[in-house]
Amino acid sequence: MRERTRCGWVPAADPLYVAYHDDEWGVPLHDDKKLFEFLVLEGMQAGLSWGTILRKRENFRKAFDGFDPAAVSRYGGRKVRSLLSDSGIVRNRLKVQSAVGNAKAFLKVQEEFGSFDSYIWRFVKGGRPKVNRWRSLSQIPPKTPEAEKMSRDMLSRGFRFVGPTICYSHMQATGMVNDHVISCFRYRDLTA
Repeated sequence: MRERTRCGWVPAADPLYVAYHDDEWGVPLHDDKKLFEFLVLEGMQAGLSWGTILRKRENFRKAFDGFDPAAVSRYGGRKVRSLLSDSGIVRNRLKVQSAVGNAKAFLKVQEEFGSFDSYIWRFVKGGRPKVNRWRSLSQIPPKTPEAEKMSRDMLSRGFRFVGPTICYSHMQATGMVNDHVISCFRYRDLTA
């Protein structure tokens, strides 16, 4: 049986990366709770490898109440201190505090737009995935004008750790853009 061709950033020997790439990355996502999960994880990843985040993902789910934004929004000093002593997650005070603040901003966006999904998908034309046609990883930009616009808007609403590069990573992860290279089997799956 022939091996499937995947995007070059996926270490073939790492089952977590392979599963993430094959099952999640670039798949259009419209579930608010999962969108919040990716928002937290993308912020936690800043300055670290995505592999670190994938290996700690289940620990994050437990530590952050299954990524329930209402629960996370109520975290106080005791819970933050508890998270900062949890070796199963990224123990960075600014990132942990931003997750709590982002949960509060997330809830406000849900109230204003009816869902976070309705809000976030406004940043791609027609609310549909933008399909790129990259031939190599070197062509994929670290940010785009859409990601810059999203970042500015989110920052104005009180979100943190949402710079343009993080926003573009979020757009890629949640399928707002299809940035699988065209030789990747998932590119065809997601454009069919």
